[in-house]
Amino acid sequence: MSETAEATPATTPAPPTPRLARDARYYDTKREIEEFLYDEANLLDERRFREWLDTLAEDLRYFMPMEYNVKFGEHATRELTRREEQMSWFNEGKWSLGKRAEQILTGVHWAEEPLSRVCRLVSNVQLTAMQTNADGETEVDVTSRFLIYQNRCEYEQYFFVGDRFDRVRRTADGWKLARREIRIHQNVLLAKNLSIFF
Repeated sequence: MSETAEATPATTPAPPTPRLARDARYYDTKREIEEFLYDEANLLDERRFREWLDTLAEDLRYFMPMEYNVKFGEHATRELTRREEQMSWFNEGKWSLGKRAEQILTGVHWAEEPLSRVCRLVSNVQLTAMQTNADGETEVDVTSRFLIYQNRCEYEQYFFVGDRFDRVRRTADGWKLARREIRIHQNVLLAKNLSIFF
């Protein structure tokens, strides 16, 4: 092995993504998307699942990787499982999310009867990219953090904390969620199930 190769660290951190200019367009778009995310949280907290499904793009990708404890320096490459390659908590599209919602709405869902009481807080909303897709629609990459409280039956209560990496698309029918990656900060799930939506 050459001296150069020996001096190279095992993992080289990726260069930071340049921040979007904090101009009027940024803040106007950010306000719209914040309202979209707050409306989404209200729809889910109020169990208005059919209305929530209408805010999802038909080509939605909804992914929650599992998280591992890894050695220092290996976080970038080994901490999170990879979509389509390894196990994950969720790897879904709009169709399967719709089926999960329909199951809850039957009233005979084993983990959601009686229905959970859920409260979502969304914060730290920032835009990381804005682009135009092949159909001429504006797509915005958005990061946010969440805290979700879930209470089931009498004494069961769970907290979920993490980050979301979304792509939101402006369409003729308003903003639609086109992509969501959820990173929950637990490597062992402390809740008995994942019957809620993130």
